[in-house]
Amino acid sequence: MKIEECINFLLSVSQHKVFKHYSQLLEEQGVTPAQAGILSCLWNKGQLTPKKIAEALHLEAPTISGILDKMQKLELIEREVDPNNRRVVLVSTTKKADNMQSAIESVTQRLNDDVLSAFSDEESQLLKKLLEKLISVELTSS
Repeated sequence: MKIEECINFLLSVSQHKVFKHYSQLLEEQGVTPAQAGILSCLWNKGQLTPKKIAEALHLEAPTISGILDKMQKLELIEREVDPNNRRVVLVSTTKKADNMQSAIESVTQRLNDDVLSAFSDEESQLLKKLLEKLISVELTSS
């Protein structure tokens, strides 16, 4: 099989290209695509545990933990113990992060517009549906 026919190759190259462009667009805000994803998750769902953030973004808990550490140092998020269950940590955005929401959402919309500009509206909708379907596919190792 040619490398260009391998789904991993196609997805990896596509993801890298989109990630690089998104990273450049977010530079002015001083956040990474992963940090923007976490902020978006918190803006849309409210205060969450790190585990719930990881689940929403399809990431591993240790990955989220490291990103949250950096975000806390940048004063973008706060962590506090849940008063109803002291074993649970809740994550929320700070005022600094909330003041960036409009700019980050605009950058994200620009990313979508830039990436999808090569596609018709019908193709854009199909691509999104196919990617969503791929996310839901259960793959197992033999």
